[in-house]
Amino acid sequence: MGDLNMFVPNVHFEQIPIKNLVSNQEYQRNLSRTHIAKTAASFNLYQINPVKVSRRDDINYVFNGQHTIEIVALTSGSRETPVWCMIYDDLSYEHEADIFANQMKFVKPLIPYEVFMANLEAGSDDQLIIRDLVESYGLTIGTKKGHGVICAVSTLELIFTKYGYHGLNRVLRLIIGAWEGDLNSFSANILNAVTRLIVVYGDTLIDEVFKEKLGAVSVKQLIRTAKERRPGSMGVAEVMVLEYNGKKKSNSNRLFINQLYSREYAIFKTLDSESDDMLNDEEKNFNKSEIIENVGKEDME
Repeated sequence: MGDLNMFVPNVHFEQIPIKNLVSNQEYQRNLSRTHIAKTAASFNLYQINPVKVSRRDDINYVFNGQHTIEIVALTSGSRETPVWCMIYDDLSYEHEADIFANQMKFVKPLIPYEVFMANLEAGSDDQLIIRDLVESYGLTIGTKKGHGVICAVSTLELIFTKYGYHGLNRVLRLIIGAWEGDLNSFSANILNAVTRLIVVYGDTLIDEVFKEKLGAVSVKQLIRTAKERRPGSMGVAEVMVLEYNGKKKSNSNRLFINQLYSREYAIFKTLDSESDDMLNDEEKNFNKSEIIENVGKEDME
């Protein structure tokens, strides 16, 4: 067997005060103050990775971890705070830039389902409640599209976070009542559209009428019609309102569609931010047996 040390980086570790680290190289990206503030607000000591440092001419150049050091500095309130650094002593400037440019090329990001399952293993209350609620309806959370399977994991979590247990419970109850677990009925756009309706219309939306009227329309037809109106769950919500109202001329029990627009931005600023289920992808996904939410998780760097 050959020399196995050739597979081990020639590095050593030191704790270095943040004030003694430099990250102003031309290849570095601009700092995101928004990302720094957001991550610092939910600071977790166990999520900090060692900062990669190239020591050249007795200067510690950070080539992976400039956001990490800023997050630690903000959270601790001092640039005297030390961070663990993985130090390379033999890199040139060009080699640093090459490592920086290609460091994420072969990193496989976690998908929402993997994050959700890890949170279950960690005993996270929110994920446990969501799972138990979904399973109480005889449904499952998974990655393969099928009857009674919800793949839009991040959408479930978003609805639960914004509108609580009862909000998510009503969304699931209406969808199941209308389409009885149809494999296309638990897409992110359908979930978000029903959420729009229950938040905007509240008790004016009669559950039994929704189930009867919308249950008479296939999810495929609903999506096709919505695509002609506007993208995202807003288009689906519009079509749901039209189908709910039917041909009734009386204002009794009628949902006024203008209410969707008047409250759209105040209530639903984050809806449709998910990229797992946009309308342009809906039709081509109907006949696929597998669906995966391709939503990346932003890491501390």
